[in-house]
Amino acid sequence: MLEIRRLRLLRELSIRGTIAEVSDALSYSPSSISQQLSLLEKETGVQLLRKVGRRLQLTPQAEVLVAHTDELLDSMERAEADLASTQPEIAGTVRMAVFQTAVLSLIPSMLRQLRQDYPHLRVEMVQHEPETALHETWARDFDLVVAEQYPGHAAPHYAELDRRILAHDAIRLALPGRNEAMPEEFHHVSSIEAAAGLPWVMEPHGAASRHWAEQVCRSAGFEPDVRYETADLQAHVRLVESGNAVALLPDLVWAARKLDLRIVDLPGAPQRTIFTAMRHSSAQHPGLIAVRRALHEQAGGLPTTQGSASAPL
Repeated sequence: MLEIRRLRLLRELSIRGTIAEVSDALSYSPSSISQQLSLLEKETGVQLLRKVGRRLQLTPQAEVLVAHTDELLDSMERAEADLASTQPEIAGTVRMAVFQTAVLSLIPSMLRQLRQDYPHLRVEMVQHEPETALHETWARDFDLVVAEQYPGHAAPHYAELDRRILAHDAIRLALPGRNEAMPEEFHHVSSIEAAAGLPWVMEPHGAASRHWAEQVCRSAGFEPDVRYETADLQAHVRLVESGNAVALLPDLVWAARKLDLRIVDLPGAPQRTIFTAMRHSSAQHPGLIAVRRALHEQAGGLPTTQGSASAPL
């Protein structure tokens, strides 16, 4: 009889690539992982791993086991969901991965509502970039992810994940407010074209929002002077409010704070899409249904976003 714990280690190795990464993800020692995989080879009577340079590569026989392990884990999740559905109260733990502006605007009220409605439900949350969060949810590190995608930049798709649109979030040009404390060079700007000679703040290279923002500026006929780079959108807001930069920011940024700057619409009224995703095999778990429903209720109540009735993406 094959042991599911060892099969999961083999699956983790197929996902993460090295024993060191499996060790970091699962908090097992590398020697313990190697020992368990060796025992799995003895149980199966076939070679499961071979060395290619400094890395271990799965054999075709190992890939067969990994595919069956995925099916086993899906079946176990469905069984857990069915069992939880028979209980009189919604309980258990839901692990979430969320990007920054959702943490600030959606999550606080949602958590407060869930604590009131489901006192035995525990929600754990980690802030992650959407691409990483989607991969980790597929890999079973998280149960639910709140992610985003910018126009023309589709987030990674995993067939195993059920994606639902949470909101469409308008993106606009943010400028310092018109007052005598702000530099006059910002006062005349009423379109993105007029911001060509101003200093910009954007997210670092590699972020979908950065590539999208640069393309918007180039389509407007100029190369942006990006003097400041940070992944923290709250820092973007402060740099704009203080008269140091302009930025392209989504409306969700303003949902948790007072607007203290000028906002200019962009041609075509671009929007980013915010969505939730969870594994199909766990989508009927009462705890996950409760959390997803609460997220959609919060998104529908935000004045700066266009909520969705949990539409598929």
